[in-house]
Order: sequence, then structure tokens, then C-alpha cells
Amino acid sequence: MKEVLKVGVSGVRGIVGESFSPQAATEFAQAFGAMVGRGPVVVGRDTRTTGAMIQKAVIAGLQSVGCQPLLAGVVPTPTVLILTKELQARGGIAITASHNPAQWNALKFIGDNALFLNEMRAEELIQIYHGQDFPLVDESAIPEVVNIEAPMAGHYRAIKDYVDTDTIRSKRFKVAIDCCNGVGAVHSVDFLKNVLNCEVVSVLDQPTGAFEREPEPTPESLSLLCETIKQEKCVIGFAQDPDGDRLALVDENGVPLGEDFTLTLGIQQVLASHEQGPIAVNLSSGKTVDAVTEPTGNQVTRTKIGEINVSETMLAIGAVAGGESNGGLIIPAVHACRDSYVSMAIILEMLAETGKSISALKAAVPEFHIVKDKIKVSSEASLKILRTVRQKYQNEKINLLDGVHVDFGDSWIHARRSNTEPVIRVMAEAPTQEKAEKLAKELRDIVTAE
Repeated sequence: MKEVLKVGVSGVRGIVGESFSPQAATEFAQAFGAMVGRGPVVVGRDTRTTGAMIQKAVIAGLQSVGCQPLLAGVVPTPTVLILTKELQARGGIAITASHNPAQWNALKFIGDNALFLNEMRAEELIQIYHGQDFPLVDESAIPEVVNIEAPMAGHYRAIKDYVDTDTIRSKRFKVAIDCCNGVGAVHSVDFLKNVLNCEVVSVLDQPTGAFEREPEPTPESLSLLCETIKQEKCVIGFAQDPDGDRLALVDENGVPLGEDFTLTLGIQQVLASHEQGPIAVNLSSGKTVDAVTEPTGNQVTRTKIGEINVSETMLAIGAVAGGESNGGLIIPAVHACRDSYVSMAIILEMLAETGKSISALKAAVPEFHIVKDKIKVSSEASLKILRTVRQKYQNEKINLLDGVHVDFGDSWIHARRSNTEPVIRVMAEAPTQEKAEKLAKELRDIVTAE
């Protein structure tokens, strides 16, 4: 099945040389410049081998319509959003395919509100792109390219202003980190050492863009990190995705906690040590979120999948924390975006303040088991599949906000089309691993039967 260019609220992404080309990058940059208007636009990228080429195409597109590229270089995606706000830019473009394999690349578009484009603005951008009527400027009006000095400074400052850095630094934690040879290989050791005063053992820490494990930091892909933690006697392990917005945790025994627990423990720490208030998470977030918020009386709102959907809801309801179940913790006081760097800081703050191990903190949360899978299907077939799933569970408690989510009380299942890949994502959660796997298999069988 030939991949097609994926276009939507998660940006524009595809396989370079197949569905995604420098020409497409240039034209989408022109369309974006036409939409936001002349002025500065922040551009940052991850370490993918195609990143420099795509960046040149984006620069050309922006300049051609009178936008001044402000280059942040290789930086985490959350840094591009923070810089857009800090520099009062017209917008930003993050060149990254996030958790997709190395042959993919993408453009993620940021508005002047320093958030990703929502569905309405993404549609506007797509219409401009298809119209191909770009407001090109003459030679005298083409702006020069500017390199941003110390692009991480504002990001680090926002984190230091939020967490109790002194308490973290006083513990001098020994931590391990798996950077996936992504942006973390450029910045994470420096952040953990110099900002948080940790002793750091790093793996996959070369910014080559050659991902030596699956880019998604799932438990199955973290064997090297797990072994390193045990050998080096680290108190915790962190695993990032290639663009540094998602974080998975591994405990001091080398046991992966799953991406969901980054969100759960992060929310728990915000409510315990920072401020009380509403919480917003996506529909696929686990019941452990409810378990840590119910004792505090704080309401949990669930949203459609997609970072912008969570971010906009959080800002609308005044949420103090939230995020996505893929390790994407969001703390609006730092910035309303997923951020593995604030995630590392808030988890280390929790360890420092409680004096407990990460395994003990996990053990104190009611246990649920999540099974995740993705099944490759065409866009056309996915619609029929989801109709079949809906019909199968029509007598249960169904939520159709995003795909088909079925709540059985102590367990749930969720089938939905991915925003970023030509797949249907299948998830199930239950109090036991056996029940979660049974529910996931039942759902998977429906999907593959079609």
C-alpha cells in the first residue's frame, strides 16, 4: 500500500521521496506564510537526516512570501512553540515527524497564539495550499534569515520558574536517559546535568537521526535503557521520542511503567505541590488519571485525540495540568503543549519531595493494564471498520467524540483512525492484563475481519 501525504491538525507528514517532497514543503511554507502574513516565523527541526533539506525548502517558501525565518536549529518541538510566544512571531514551523519512523518527515504549524493550528485553521491552510495563489514578493522585499541565539534559554527558564529546582538539585539524582538519537541527544544531558544537577547515564545519545529503536518510547522498545538502569543503579530512567515532546518512565528496577504513567504521576504532582484545578486529558487516557484526581475533587474533562484539542480545552476550562496518554504531559503554567523536559523536572520534583522510589509511587496508584496496537488500513476501509465496531457495541456506553470509545465501567476499549499514520489504533484497559488483552483481541479481530 503506497503511503499518501497525511494532512490535518497534526500537520503535514509523509515519507520523504514518496509522498513528501521538498517541493511540497516549500509550497506548504508559502501557504502558511500567506495565512499568517509577513513577519517573523520560528523554524526548528529534529535530527532526521532529511531535516536540513526540508528546512532549506521551508526557508525558501517563507522568504518567497515575505516571512522572515528565525532559525532555532535542532530543538525540541515544545521549544519551537515557546519561542513563537517569546519572540512574538507570526507563527512557527516544527520540522519533525515525531514518533514516525526515520524515513518520514513532517511540518507542524504553530499560530501566533503559540499553539498548533486547530481544525478550522488547518482547513484554511489546506485551502490556501490547494489554491496555489501565493503572494510572492519581489527581490527587494525578501527578508534575511536570522539564527536564534540560545534557543533553549526561555524554555529552561520557564521550567525553573515552575518546579522546585533547588530541592531537585540538592538530591543529585543518578538518572538514565534514552534520547533515541533525536533532539534529546543535543539537549537532554545538558538539561539534566546543568539545570537539575543530576548524574546522567545516557544511551542512544548521538544526534544522527538514525533511530536504533522504535521512535515511540513503548515498553517493548526500551530494553537498552532498562539494562542500563540496572547496571548503573539509577533511580529512574527517562525515554524520549525523536522530537522531545513525549516521555516514558522506567523504574529503578529496570521495569517500564508505560507512557500513561508519565501523565498520571505528573498530574498527581501538580495537584499535590503546585495548584488545584480542573484536569483535561484525551479520550484514550487511562483510569489511573481518575484515580489520582478523584481524591482531590478535581474534575477530569476528556477531549478528542490530538494535542491541540487537549490544549484548547485546557485553556478554556483553566486546567492546571493534563495531556495525552502517549507520555505527553502538558502543564500550561510552563506552556500549553506536550513537553518531555517539564515532565522530567516534575517527576524528579516528586521523587525529591516524597523521598519515595518511582516504583513505590507507581504501586500507590490503583493498578490498571493497557494494551495498545495499531493496524494498517486504508483511509477508505477505516470508515467501514469503525461503523462495524460501533454496531458491535451499540448496546454499551459509547462515546463517538473520536472514533469509537466503549466504557464498560471498570474497563474500556477505543478504536480510532490515527491523525499521523494510515492505521487504526486499538486500545483496551482493564484491572487485569488478561482482561485487557481479551478486550483488545476482540476489538482487533473486528478490525482485521474487515
